[in-house]
Amino acid sequence: MQNNPTGPYDDVFSNLAKIVEDIVKNMPESQHARIVGYTIITRQANGGDPEMFHAGMQDDDDEVPYEVVENDTDLFITAKLPADPKNAPIADIEISCVRIIVDGKTTTIMLDQPIDRIHSYYRIHRGVMDISLKKIKNL
Repeated sequence: MQNNPTGPYDDVFSNLAKIVEDIVKNMPESQHARIVGYTIITRQANGGDPEMFHAGMQDDDDEVPYEVVENDTDLFITAKLPADPKNAPIADIEISCVRIIVDGKTTTIMLDQPIDRIHSYYRIHRGVMDISLKKIKNL
C-alpha cells in the first residue's frame, strides 16, 4: 500500500463518488435526482422537484456559506466550513433555527417551520457540514 499524504482512504472515496454518480445517472427519473452534500434526494412523492433555496443573507465575510434544500418532511442544510478551523465546528439545532458555530463565529439560519430536534442531526466530513432536520408534522 503506498503512502498517500492526503489520506489513506482518498482513493476509496473517489471510487465511491464515481459509483454513486453512475447509480444516480442510471436511476429512473434521474433528471430529478439531486446530490446535496452526502444526501441523495429523489423526486418527491407528490411528483414535484425538491425545493432548493438560499436562506438568509450571506454578504458577511464571517458567515459560513450554506445551502438549504427542503421537501415535505425534511430540511437539509449543507455548509462549507473554513479550512483548518482551530476548534471543532458544531451545529446548535433549535426548534426554530440552526446555529453553525466555527471558531467563535456564529451563522444563524432561521427556519420557516418548527423541526423535531430529537430526530435531527449533523455530521462533518472533509470540510462540509451536513445537517438533516426532520419537520414537525402538522397535528
